[in-house]
Amino acid sequence: MLISILTGSGDLVYKLTYLGLYLIAIVLSLSVHEWAHAFVAHLNGDDTAKIMGRMTLNPLAHIDPAGIVLLLLIGFGWAKPVPVNSRNYKKYRLGEFTVSFAGIFMNLVLAFISAFAFVAVTASAIRKGQEPNQYLVLFFNMMGIINCALAVFNLIPVYPLDGSHIFELIFGKLIGYKALSWLHRNGRFLLYGIFILSYLLYRTTGVSPVSSVANGIFGAFVDLFAHLFGF
Repeated sequence: MLISILTGSGDLVYKLTYLGLYLIAIVLSLSVHEWAHAFVAHLNGDDTAKIMGRMTLNPLAHIDPAGIVLLLLIGFGWAKPVPVNSRNYKKYRLGEFTVSFAGIFMNLVLAFISAFAFVAVTASAIRKGQEPNQYLVLFFNMMGIINCALAVFNLIPVYPLDGSHIFELIFGKLIGYKALSWLHRNGRFLLYGIFILSYLLYRTTGVSPVSSVANGIFGAFVDLFAHLFGF
């Protein structure tokens, strides 16, 4: 992943700049994701996260060092989960769904905005007969793909990811209490297995399922704005 880029051949200044932009994009994306959970929980009547200082965009409140390290090493990682108490929701099912989906939604919003900025910077430079600023283009491309990847990854129905709560709301009665309890107890092990399998797949084939889907989503956003800009 990122480590292979930094250790490969090429201009050192560019690689260090790449690392700096990547870290900014990751920290910003994770912070917005977690803030969205806290804010929507607040709207639903639960102030647990707000009381604990998590309803903020300050990255220091959300970043998990181990999650950041894994993001750098294998492209998967996490921030500190926002604490919520679903018993405080005004309407349980609505609160559970909207709070779980809030982070994913905000990541898609950031990806959409990044696609607009990516195309706007490129189109503006081309119309002036200039080369677009490579670092601006790089940053917006990173932001778009990272946020699409976070959205896709968090939709995986494995506890404690957001997708597990959405899955439980929709299919909980169908699969039963015992199966849900097993998924809750073993969710982290399943998640570690996904990390390992994804890493091995990437190392052997060069394909990452989450990254492939994320690239497809961001590409669709870029194509939309490129069409609107007349490119």
